[in-house]
Amino acid sequence: MEDYFKSKNIVNILFRWKLHLGVIVVAAIVLAAFFSSSIFITPMFRSYAVLYPSNISAYADESLSEQMMQVLQSKDIRDSIVEKFDLSRHYGIDKNYEYYTSTLLWEYGKNVKITKTPYDAVTIEVWDKDPKLACDMVNEIMNQYNLKLRGLHKEKFREVVNNYRTVTNYKRQELDSLQLLAKDLGVKYGLLDYTSQTREVMRAYLSGGGSGSRGGEVNRLKKNLEEKGGEREMVSNLMTAITKDYSAFKLDYDRAVMDENRNYTYVNVLNKPFIADKKGYPVRWVIVVISALASLFIAILVIGVIESRRRRTAAQATV
Repeated sequence: MEDYFKSKNIVNILFRWKLHLGVIVVAAIVLAAFFSSSIFITPMFRSYAVLYPSNISAYADESLSEQMMQVLQSKDIRDSIVEKFDLSRHYGIDKNYEYYTSTLLWEYGKNVKITKTPYDAVTIEVWDKDPKLACDMVNEIMNQYNLKLRGLHKEKFREVVNNYRTVTNYKRQELDSLQLLAKDLGVKYGLLDYTSQTREVMRAYLSGGGSGSRGGEVNRLKKNLEEKGGEREMVSNLMTAITKDYSAFKLDYDRAVMDENRNYTYVNVLNKPFIADKKGYPVRWVIVVISALASLFIAILVIGVIESRRRRTAAQATV
């Protein structure tokens, strides 16, 4: 065998076997073309979309694209796709089959691919015998991704809204209580503004108003300021502080409500899916070429064995 491959007459030997080699290669081409036809291999069509994540924040050390892949591969989205397109029937899997779930998951994983590109984008790729179904599945996976994230965000924002609503209502109740107390001090004691009224009473006393015709009114207000003035000042300061807090919390509450009610999308679609007009699998010319080359290689090996034995037999006969 080794002598055969090292012989200078290898071309002559192959030429002598050219008819056999030609028949073998042609037969391999015909058989490969036949067995790779739709009779034996179901043609599969490919639809895909390339996405970048949008309007989300990364968790921990995950990149945004890794986070997107985790959500796209989640059980909720997979189950929604299986149910919407009735994939168990489409894949021909009996629901009473003992290994129904594992078989369905295997088929889904084989036909639906979620991968990351070298440029940190995410590709959703679906293979199916129905090109329209493949395209619809890609679109629905993106739709379910948006719904999933929107639901997660709404749930978290709802918690924030409830917290801010509780604090805002509490601050509003505090403010209402202080306003009632301030109103009571104003009605019963005539105390409206501690600072300005104290200044006016002192001015009246210094100008002798305490003993004039208005002396009784001034003295009464002076007494009220002495007894309730500190309380009125404290109420005024608390109202100012709580009003400021209430305004800040109300602003945050309004923003949280806006976030809860927003309906953003969470993908930037670079390549939209489309209905393929040409099958992606099998690639018949590749199968035919590989089969032809493999057949030719094996045939040459067999010829080598035959020629090697023939030479050895001829050498033994001459001896």
